[in-house]
Amino acid sequence: MAQRAVWLIRHEPGTPLCGTVRFSRRYPTVENRAKVFNGASYVPIPEDGPFLKALLFELRLLDDDKDFMECRDSCTHINKTSIYGLSIGNEELWPVVAFLKNGMVYASVPLVEQTLSPRPSLISISGISQGLELLFGIQDFLYSSQKNDTELNTKLSQLPNLLLQTCPFGTLLDTNLQNSVDNNNFASVSQPQKQPAWKAGTYKGKPQVSISITEKVKSMQYDKQDIADTWQVVGAVTCKCDLEGIMPNVTISLSLPTNGSPLQDILVHPCVTSLDSAILTSSSIDGVDDSAFSGPYKFPFSPPLESFSLCYYTSQVPVPPILGFYQMKEEEVQLKIKVNLKLHESVKNNFEFCEAHIPFYNRGPITQLEYKVSFGQLEVFREKSLLIWIIGQKFPKSMEISLSGTVTFGAKSHDKQPFDQICIGDTAYVKKKNVGSYHIAYSSELHFSILDYTLTGCYADQHSVQVFASGKPKISAHRKLVSSDYYIWNSKAPAPVTYGSLLP
Repeated sequence: MAQRAVWLIRHEPGTPLCGTVRFSRRYPTVENRAKVFNGASYVPIPEDGPFLKALLFELRLLDDDKDFMECRDSCTHINKTSIYGLSIGNEELWPVVAFLKNGMVYASVPLVEQTLSPRPSLISISGISQGLELLFGIQDFLYSSQKNDTELNTKLSQLPNLLLQTCPFGTLLDTNLQNSVDNNNFASVSQPQKQPAWKAGTYKGKPQVSISITEKVKSMQYDKQDIADTWQVVGAVTCKCDLEGIMPNVTISLSLPTNGSPLQDILVHPCVTSLDSAILTSSSIDGVDDSAFSGPYKFPFSPPLESFSLCYYTSQVPVPPILGFYQMKEEEVQLKIKVNLKLHESVKNNFEFCEAHIPFYNRGPITQLEYKVSFGQLEVFREKSLLIWIIGQKFPKSMEISLSGTVTFGAKSHDKQPFDQICIGDTAYVKKKNVGSYHIAYSSELHFSILDYTLTGCYADQHSVQVFASGKPKISAHRKLVSSDYYIWNSKAPAPVTYGSLLP
């Protein structure tokens, strides 16, 4: 249900055109949809001049429309629905919703979400009733308590902003335009502020700014002298700004502690208006040195209405948050496993959750398990050949935990157990997940989340947030560290041929 275009036409008998277009609004996004839905029967929306002439002719409002015309006045064209077909050149624009009231012609062209040949029934076109509702709403707004042409002109000048609120992108949300005027406290429109095309409306309510920093840490650990462990942090700053006004301005600063790792490869949202060149030139390709820009990172922007990602970044932190060792030795139908995990002393020991997944690919179900765990609980998913070590919310005071055991498997059944053609023979230690990344089959995979913490130390100082808008907003800031592709390789497995980039 959407409208391709809307017109208000003042009927003026005795003038050369017998009317004047007082307001028109086209919706290009809906027009593109009409091209797709209507196919070969699509007729484009004409310019205001040809539309005015064709509509007034169809409504018999032209001064020279005295003679009978077969194409308009025959008994086969009796109209009782306010739905018309207008002759535009050699084509017919249909359906056009139109009616005359108080010397003003109200018209719209609804979207028909199907082909127009053969012509569908009116009751199947939901946009027609929506178009009538919109036009009736505009009529009520223009002539409620309206006393003279000056007031009418004032209300007409308010229509562009009102339709952004009540009919964004051609979709009707509210037929009470006067209610939108009251809620948004429209001031004098003699000097209206220009509304950007990408912003469908404005916010009305309690002002507030919410900032969320989420860092994902990725790691590949091998416990081998000839293979270097790798890790990386990828961060995202998400904002939701509920602020009054058409174009409020906000500046958010990201800060780092004294020993924090500099942010690199920073990508910003298009709404950011300006940026220090040092922020954009910091790249992970170049080596990090003492002269690297370490903030504060200031982002001035004019926010959209919805939640959006203000920026993304990477960082080369000195150590991964959890160091691990995983060893697996095969003995006939049994596997002996050993896992050691150590939380780095600089990391906040307060998890939302923390657990290690140990899958066994290309084997039968787990029939027997003997194990010893120094901390946490072990859950066994026998049919899935999977062990889950639930560590919980804290590591012990020693910051080190261990798991050891012997796993026995039954006969393989490819319908139930994890199986992959690649995980055979010399490639049994790696499973391709998607282009550019790999899922480690014989490894321990860590899943964890730490609230109110980032590995880089990056934070948004609530007191440094600058808001240039009416009212004093409530400002909230949150941050979180989560794991993503965090693997500890089986140290007994052969060296991997290759593995994908840690970058997303």
